[in-house]
Amino acid sequence: MPLVTVTVRKPTPATRKRAILDAVHDALVASGVPVTDRFQRVLELDAADFVFDPRYPDLATDRPEDFVLIEILWSVGRSVKVKRQLLAGLLAGLAGHDIDGEHVMVVFKETAWENWAFGGGRILHA
Repeated sequence: MPLVTVTVRKPTPATRKRAILDAVHDALVASGVPVTDRFQRVLELDAADFVFDPRYPDLATDRPEDFVLIEILWSVGRSVKVKRQLLAGLLAGLAGHDIDGEHVMVVFKETAWENWAFGGGRILHA
């Protein structure tokens, strides 16, 4: 079960936030995540609270005000091949909504199954 956090600056239209969330979910499903595994949130921050280097580490142009940070927390063990597949699908999905992939940063975070309690204090597979 991936937990997705999208961070954007205020104000971001609801349609743009939904397009990003849908593109992430579609890419996750295409990479093998069950369609029902959808846990997403959006953090919409003031410019003073979402500070980033405009070109780090290797961008040719500055990140714009509508820069997007996507964090995907999921269980450990995904190969680089799966991550690349997810990224390709994500960027294609975002492009379909006129969102430039150069203005999107994706961070994968991994944790073991015993670090999840999805409800009722139950730890699955442990």
